[in-house]
Amino acid sequence: DDGKGIDAAKVRAKALANGVITEEESLSMSDEDVVNLIFLPGFSMAEKVTDVSGRGVGMDAVKSKVESLGGQFDVSTEVGKGTSVFLRLPLTLAIVLALLVKVGRETYALPLESVEETILVRKENMKTVHGTPAVLVRGDVLTLCDLGGLLGAVREEEEDRGEYPVVVVRTGRTRIGFVVDELIGQQDIVIKSLGRFLSKIKGIGGATILGDGNVALILDTAGLYAK
Repeated sequence: DDGKGIDAAKVRAKALANGVITEEESLSMSDEDVVNLIFLPGFSMAEKVTDVSGRGVGMDAVKSKVESLGGQFDVSTEVGKGTSVFLRLPLTLAIVLALLVKVGRETYALPLESVEETILVRKENMKTVHGTPAVLVRGDVLTLCDLGGLLGAVREEEEDRGEYPVVVVRTGRTRIGFVVDELIGQQDIVIKSLGRFLSKIKGIGGATILGDGNVALILDTAGLYAK
């Protein structure tokens, strides 16, 4: 941005010219969505390619590395003023404090640094806003997502409950509430890699072995939101 902020209109025009997005996709994209195109591999705003720039590698490489470490990458920009890049990384890359939740028959771990709070939502307070489940929390609309449905969890039977546990997480500047079956509690966990064949699964950041010997998948909230 050369210190002047990222111009979404210029990014949009470049993306259209390079065939990165279609005219139809462009019309449905917000300025924030357009700015995030700079993270796509091979996309560059440079007019010419040099030894150090213009290949569309830098931003994509940084974002991919940060997310592979369980971190978050966010950009805030304003034309004429500048751009701020926010990197959020776990305090330790080996052991993290996590919230364990039950979804169907499985236990999952959510890194606590991405969890804002947990709440109980009564069924009658759940509404639909523009086709999406939501609930009003302290005057703000919180989008809800059934974590079991998202992960394809196997449930014994659909239980009609009066209230549901919800884990409120923040990914970048977006808040979302994941509806779970049970809140188990907090626990320090050791992150284990899933290996190169499974490491690219969106929404899964790794695995951990629990005290009872069972394996729990560690959820990547940013990846889950992208799904």
